[in-house]
Amino acid sequence: MAFPIVDRPGTEADPSVSARHAVVFDLDGVVVDSFAVMSEAFAIAYAEVVGDGPAPFEEYRRHLGRYFPDIMRIMDLPLAMEEPFVRESYRLADQVTVFDGVVELLLTLRTRGLRLAIATGKSGPRARSLLDKLGLLPFFAHVIGSDEVARPKPAPDMVLKALDLLDVPAERAIMVGDAPTDLASARDAGVASAAALWAPPDDVGELLAAGPDVVLQRPADLLALCPALSLR
Repeated sequence: MAFPIVDRPGTEADPSVSARHAVVFDLDGVVVDSFAVMSEAFAIAYAEVVGDGPAPFEEYRRHLGRYFPDIMRIMDLPLAMEEPFVRESYRLADQVTVFDGVVELLLTLRTRGLRLAIATGKSGPRARSLLDKLGLLPFFAHVIGSDEVARPKPAPDMVLKALDLLDVPAERAIMVGDAPTDLASARDAGVASAAALWAPPDDVGELLAAGPDVVLQRPADLLALCPALSLR
């Protein structure tokens, strides 16, 4: 059953939909605003490894959600760009911010008894380091990076691993992402998908064409789909 489009906080949850016990979040573009840092790190890595000329960051951004080496292969760029890109991402991490409303969302979900996880295109160590720096790591029972599964997004492996670690069946979970790769990963894992538009995505039309089960305009909209779990 498809979820309704949620366009404001406070929308009532559909009583015919199974209560969610877990939420799996993408990281960049959903929990944190890291695009400026990505752009600068990508430009530095491109200049060091490729040379002069404009770094094709807009093309890179279209592939977000995938693991960095996979994006390099798709774009036919040197894999050697990974080392300076990661180095600069760590150096600039203090400039990454949390989207408005995300902390409040995480607090409410935790109070309601839901279990939370991250499934990100970043490596696991880099994702955990960033979340720790931002004070968000304690919210998440598990943080899964692209280097920690056999097949990163758009394959379902990351979401399936999250479900296994959280001990939650697919029908009791929902994934929130801002890229078609996130939606594909959720779909093939049998998990409902929510498209996050608060970044906003680089190409909203492409994201909506990927067929999310629900569209969220702001973080608080997710609460309508995640009522408090009864004590057991």
